[in-house]
Amino acid sequence: MAPDASDPELRISAGAIRLRKGRVPVVCLTAYTYPVARLLDGHVDLLLVGDSVAMVLHGHKTTLGASLEMMIAHGQAVIRGSARACVVVDMPAGSYEATPRQAVASARRIVGETGCQAVKLEGGVTVAPQIAAIVAAGIPVMGHIGLQPQSVESDGGYKIKGRTEENVAALYRDAEAVEKAGAFSVVIEGTVETVAADLTRHISIPTIGIGASGDCDGQILVVDDMVGLTVDRVPKFVKQYADLRSVISQAAASYAAEVRSRTFPGPGHVFSAAADKDKERGGQRMSGDKNEWGQR
Repeated sequence: MAPDASDPELRISAGAIRLRKGRVPVVCLTAYTYPVARLLDGHVDLLLVGDSVAMVLHGHKTTLGASLEMMIAHGQAVIRGSARACVVVDMPAGSYEATPRQAVASARRIVGETGCQAVKLEGGVTVAPQIAAIVAAGIPVMGHIGLQPQSVESDGGYKIKGRTEENVAALYRDAEAVEKAGAFSVVIEGTVETVAADLTRHISIPTIGIGASGDCDGQILVVDDMVGLTVDRVPKFVKQYADLRSVISQAAASYAAEVRSRTFPGPGHVFSAAADKDKERGGQRMSGDKNEWGQR
């Protein structure tokens, strides 16, 4: 059966994540689809519907290809597929930067149309007013500092942060601004390990590392990277826990061979004129039995 996503009492709240500071690390993964959310829900504390979906599932070069509608559609799928994890949906580029009013309107639409527990946006000092306004509207916010994928074009590429004194000072200002604005946690991405560790000790909200430090209060990876499904270059900070590329490729090769040799479909995959179970039960199916499509 599908998880009961309708009961908010089953969900880990943003507030509960906030209380994990300095305790058992928060386990986070991205999710974009219903079946993946179902598979991950029992193992993680937080599912992020990241704007990385634009690259991972839609083939865009950067996360700038994500739209508000795209994030909402994938957020709805992840909510349907999960029951326990705190679900956070990324605010895509262009949906919050202009003004706090724009940010609140976009956040309200995301939460209202998905039922997610929080939203995430990128930036520190420059978006602190937006974070504060969204939090004041009753919507929890996850921050994101360090390497910010939405800014890679203006930044001149994916550049690791924290390698100069000036940049380290900027990271501290961003972390403090996000904390003061009321975020319940903050992602630290692509940042020198010692700097990310120091930032974690410096602020009172949980830090979620990705290409940062093992001392962060939690970790997150893009699920497709983690299971070896990424078809392009995998970042250095990723550990692959499976090799689904090979599994899928081998399965497709076996399927193609059987179709061409006419060994698939076999007798067990086609339908007779009358189902034997229907004959045995007078055409009636008992509650809970699977029908011929494999559905209940």
